Amino acid sequence: MRFGDIIRMEEEGAAKHKPHVEIPSPVKVGEKIKLRIHVGKEVVHPNTVEHHIKWIQVFLQEKERLYPVHLATIDLGPSYGEPKVELSLKLRRSCTLLVLSYCNLHGLWENHAEVEVR
Repeated sequence: MRFGDIIRMEEEGAAKHKPHVEIPSPVKVGEKIKLRIHVGKEVVHPNTVEHHIKWIQVFLQEKERLYPVHLATIDLGPSYGEPKVELSLKLRRSCTLLVLSYCNLHGLWENHAEVEVR
């Protein structure tokens, strides 16, 4: 089994589990930009000890690279940490930002955003 076999993308429950990704595009080389991620933007995700988003991870995939680069892992505490984060980035090349979220009951969820850098 591979991660691609267990990551959820387009099935029931996606509205409250799939990370919503907001980032401007196109952007200038080296320009400081904001990446916003919100899990449960469409339908609020529970935030209890029994059911919560445990973490969000961000990876950058450039066409020239074989493997993605890990940019961030944000660990969230149940009932205290809201699954909504903002990161500042400076990009050098066009890329795909890959975002994973992990629900303690419903597993891994993925979304992505293409960013054009000029």
